[in-house]
Amino acid sequence: MKKIISIADAGKLVTDNSSVMIGGFLRCGTPAKIVDELVKNKTSNLTLIANDTCVPQYDRGKLIVNKQVKKVIAAHIGTNPETGKQMHNGEIEVELVPMGTLVERIRAAGSGLGGVLTPTGVGTSVEEGKQTFDIDGKKFIFEKPLKADFALIYATKVDKFGNAFLEGTTRNFNVVMATAADTVIVEAQEISEEPLDPNIVTIPGIFIDYVAN
Repeated sequence: MKKIISIADAGKLVTDNSSVMIGGFLRCGTPAKIVDELVKNKTSNLTLIANDTCVPQYDRGKLIVNKQVKKVIAAHIGTNPETGKQMHNGEIEVELVPMGTLVERIRAAGSGLGGVLTPTGVGTSVEEGKQTFDIDGKKFIFEKPLKADFALIYATKVDKFGNAFLEGTTRNFNVVMATAADTVIVEAQEISEEPLDPNIVTIPGIFIDYVAN
C-alpha cells in the first residue's frame, strides 16, 4: 500500500462522528496542517482525545471554536477559554483525565490490555462511578483502555515505509497514540527518500497507515 498522501487527502480520511486522537502538547509536536484540513472540511461531531485543547487560534483549538467537537477527553482545557465556555453552556461534553492516567489508558489500548489500575484520583471526583480495588491495603481505581478511530500525529522525518523519527519533546503523546487507533496518519515535516536508520526510528512504520506531506 502506498503510504504517502497529500495533506488534503489526509484531512478527507477523517469523517463526521469519528473519535480522533491528536498528538501534541499545546503547540509542540502537533499535526497542525491536517487539523486545518478538518477545519476547512467542517468535519463535525468529533470526539477529541488529546492532552489539551490548545489555544483558540491554533490546530485543535480551532476545532473547538468552530464547534466541530461534541466531546473532549483531555488532561486540561485551561489554555482554551472557549472549551470551558462551551462546557458550561452544555454545548460540549468534557471528560477530564489526569495526564498520566490518560497516557496509560491509551497505552493499555495499544498494548491490548483490559485496563490499568492507578491510585491517581482516589478520594476525588475522578473516582466517581468507577470500580476500585484494594491491593495490599492500598486503594486503586480501575481505568478502561482508550482507543480511537483515527490518530493524527506529527513526526520530524518519515520514510516511505512510515518509519518515523520525532525530535526531542515532539514525541509527547504522538508515540503512544500511534499504537491505539484504527487508522494512524502522520504529518511529516520531512519525507526521507532513503529508509531511516533503525537506530533513530521512534515509531516503526508498522503502526503508520498514511504519511501526509
